[in-house]
Amino acid sequence: MRGSTPRGRERAPDLPLATPYEALILASIVEKETGEPTDRPLIASVFVNRLKRGMRLQTDPTVIYGIGARFDGNLRKRDLEADTPYNTYIRATACRPTPIALPSQASIDAVTEPAVEPPICYFVSRGDGTSEFSASLADHNRAVSKYQKGGR
Repeated sequence: MRGSTPRGRERAPDLPLATPYEALILASIVEKETGEPTDRPLIASVFVNRLKRGMRLQTDPTVIYGIGARFDGNLRKRDLEADTPYNTYIRATACRPTPIALPSQASIDAVTEPAVEPPICYFVSRGDGTSEFSASLADHNRAVSKYQKGGR
């Protein structure tokens, strides 16, 4: 993907996205993951960093989208292992067949100009709409324990 962003600004030169449509798809994932608007650039940065490192995105909204009407509000291990074209837990590339939501301009901007620092690859919801960001898996696992498992 070369050139400028939809607003005419130059996009980050090393994005791991081949086309504007791939950027739109990733922006739709950022849109669904964002509870607090100020977290959007960091969430985009996590996904871009993961793609650059060949990591899977492992994002729940893509799994939920792939489940469709069968989703009952409770994401289970079997859902994370379900073979759908949208499941970023089992599929290595970011490019899903279609966007999973209509992304805002802010999500598009966040994907085409992601936050550079810190070099984060993980985030977890704090339960209040904001996210906790981590650079290492060990730090992420501690955050998951604190915010998702009640400190267990």
